[in-house]
Amino acid sequence: MKIGICDDTAEIREMLASLIKRKYPEEEICLYSGGEEVLLEEVMPDILFLDIEMPGIDGMETAKRLRERGQNLCIIFVTVMSDMVFEAFDVGAFHYLVKPFAQEKLYEVLERAAGMAAANRRIAGPNDRNKTDVAEDDLYKAKRAGKANQGEIKKEAGENGLACTIVKQGGVSTRVCMMDIIYAEVFNRKVLLHTKTGDIEYYGRLSVLEKQAGEAFFRPHRSYLVNMAYIEKYDARSITTSEGEVLLARKKYREFVRAYLKYCKGREAALGR
Repeated sequence: MKIGICDDTAEIREMLASLIKRKYPEEEICLYSGGEEVLLEEVMPDILFLDIEMPGIDGMETAKRLRERGQNLCIIFVTVMSDMVFEAFDVGAFHYLVKPFAQEKLYEVLERAAGMAAANRRIAGPNDRNKTDVAEDDLYKAKRAGKANQGEIKKEAGENGLACTIVKQGGVSTRVCMMDIIYAEVFNRKVLLHTKTGDIEYYGRLSVLEKQAGEAFFRPHRSYLVNMAYIEKYDARSITTSEGEVLLARKKYREFVRAYLKYCKGREAALGR
């Protein structure tokens, strides 16, 4: 794994390099004093710590140019400018760290980025999905061909006050905790719930489930509803969960970034971080 650090301040570059070396002593670490050096790099890092405010080509412009080239590296912005957060996520940033930050927070973000970088390296070839709605329709309609009984869904309180979904399929009722749903998709008038314990399929409307699901869920595409607790990575076209990939409509991207950021902040506050 190759980890890059781009900051116009030598002390910050060296401080980050020292901390990262402690965590990953065997990995290659490259230092850059500005965006120009990053853009001239022949072999891009898997993870790039990128300062936003730099002379010349700043961090935001550097990230935009990298994305325009199709570079899929994990970008972690390191900045004192917390008001730039939304713009940072617009260029597909993996995370941002606001100076000063705790060593524990750095390592937490770095570990998750390393996991994402490893997943990126396992992907064979580019994503050839057509961007048009017609092709997206073909993708989700062709995903599964199993049969399901006529069913319905309703919401009730489960154990510990957690919301549960009751799915009725013929004469069988199945209770599913909402937070066990990784994502849901709809095709041929059927809703498929991908859960931690397996898949459940029933006839119904995704809009009904969306109204019941709560703020932890987001509708990134008319055919999908995703639980943000299980998101591993995303880009402008798709969201990857622990169970599989979900389409992200282009017009929904900015709304998703804001919702996901709000969710992450709320989760960190709940955990006392």
